[in-house]
Amino acid sequence: MSEQKKEREPLFSAKNLKLIKEPLNLSNPITVQVLGICSALAVTAKLKPAIVMAISVMVVVSVSNVVVSFLRNSLPPRIRIIVQLVVIATMVILVDQLLKAFVYDVSKQLSVFVGLIITNCIIMGRLEAFAMGNKPWPSFLDGIGNSLGYGLILIIVAFFRELLGSGTLFNVHIIPQALYDFGYQNNGFMILPPMALITVGVIIWVQRYKYRELIEEN
Repeated sequence: MSEQKKEREPLFSAKNLKLIKEPLNLSNPITVQVLGICSALAVTAKLKPAIVMAISVMVVVSVSNVVVSFLRNSLPPRIRIIVQLVVIATMVILVDQLLKAFVYDVSKQLSVFVGLIITNCIIMGRLEAFAMGNKPWPSFLDGIGNSLGYGLILIIVAFFRELLGSGTLFNVHIIPQALYDFGYQNNGFMILPPMALITVGVIIWVQRYKYRELIEEN
């Protein structure tokens, strides 16, 4: 019994913490793996919907990772994709219903993009690449890490788009009226989809330039 305790890995060992930290930067699902771009462009005109989408994806991917990890040894290879889709679809339906019940206004803004979480490449990628080959706890941390990395980019993009495009954050006016009196105008282009793509592109360029050697190693 004592030998088993010695061999047991701590819940937050360096290896497990790496699962959370790396997706925030060196293996970010959007800026490095270039996954989940569609929602990053579609729901980032305002900060609040972006945060809600990030939380929704976190719930779906982390719980789905755990469920698939528990089932991994009993899943026949022929139906594993079908089972994974069923798990994801179930979680997305639950999240969608919760959003409609508690934050209906945001649910309307997110529209079909909540349902499209089912086809988010990040989620299917983590189930196939990690949850199918690892235990539930690391799979949970992997889901949390990748969803945090995804959410971080959504929030950064939404912050600049809403601030520069509407002069607000969470629909509260941030830019002083004095600037408008001097002739400042909101940049309406920032709230259009092309600017989301440009903003994500700038973030990708800055990150890859700054950490190009480390990213290449990974």
